[in-house]
Amino acid sequence: MTLESLTSFFAWMAAFNVAFYAFVALVVMIAGDWMYALHARLFGLEVQTVRQSIYNWLGTYKIVVLAFSVVPYLALRMI
Repeated sequence: MTLESLTSFFAWMAAFNVAFYAFVALVVMIAGDWMYALHARLFGLEVQTVRQSIYNWLGTYKIVVLAFSVVPYLALRMI
C-alpha cells in the first residue's frame, strides 16, 4: 500500500465519519425531544438518562473519529 492510497483511505474515512457525526448531531438538535421520548419509552429509561447517554456517545464518537481518522490523515499529509 502506497502513501498516496493510505492518505486517500484516511481522508475518505475521516470525511465519512465527520459527515455522520454532523448528521447525528443535527438530528439531535432538531428532533431531540421527540427522539429522547421515543428511546425512553423503548428502553424503559428516564428521558434525562437517554439525554445523558446520547451526549456521552456523541462525545466519545468525536474523540474516536479525531484520534483514528483525522489525526492519521493529517500526519500522512505532513509526510
